[in-house]
Amino acid sequence: MTKGLTASSNSSSATTTTTTTTANIPSNAQEYARKLWSTADCVCFDVDSTVCIEEAIDELAKFQEVGALVEAITRNAMGGNMSFRTALQARLNLIQPTQQRLQQFLLDFPSRLTDGVAELIELLHERKVPVYLITGGFHSIVDPVAKELNIPLKNVFANRLLFNEDGSYIGFDEEEMTSDSGGKGRAIEYLKSKYGYKRLVMIGDGATDMEADADCFIGFGGNVIREKVRDGAPWFVTSFYTLIDELRNNPLANVQHHLPLAARKYSTEIEAN
Repeated sequence: MTKGLTASSNSSSATTTTTTTTANIPSNAQEYARKLWSTADCVCFDVDSTVCIEEAIDELAKFQEVGALVEAITRNAMGGNMSFRTALQARLNLIQPTQQRLQQFLLDFPSRLTDGVAELIELLHERKVPVYLITGGFHSIVDPVAKELNIPLKNVFANRLLFNEDGSYIGFDEEEMTSDSGGKGRAIEYLKSKYGYKRLVMIGDGATDMEADADCFIGFGGNVIREKVRDGAPWFVTSFYTLIDELRNNPLANVQHHLPLAARKYSTEIEAN
């Protein structure tokens, strides 16, 4: 999924700094986020520009030689002129990802994991913390990433491309939660309702991740820094090793997984572009 449909387009490249606390986020907000992170009973990750280095739909568009046209639609959507679903439909109509071309794309340009994410997810698995991937991207691209990270495919919320018998592109499944605006929030609401998670953490680089109404949001800027996320997240990091270190400083013996933290939410509202 291309971030920025609700985020600022004035993004800068990631720096080597591992954490950033901005002036408009109180220090106790970060302290609370760090405490909740160390006792999380569920962790959800965005995929594009978070778990993986690239934005998959942009890379697929370049592969299909329509990168500039798709980028123009993305810019238009960033101005609030169309919904996520409408923008997704328009971009896919340009890309026309046939099954054959999609398979070739996956062979030629397999997804690249962000440094440290495999170690982090392995550590979460060791701590018996369920891990989910929630993305506006596509199962055909994200599922291989989940398998590489030992995440069950039932824990992947993504969009599904539809094809004719000859492999030509038809469209995408509009029943998927993440196929329209607010989809990540719906996925998180579903998980909390079904499994009763009380300390669900969402990690991502985009505004849609920050707005997903998780119990805690951790902004990630290891691949791209989006200013509104950097400024609005209770805790913003640019390296997954920061999160690994935090967990290692809170060993399982010291984590009381079944004791809920005091109910507290932080505003994740951002101004529209």
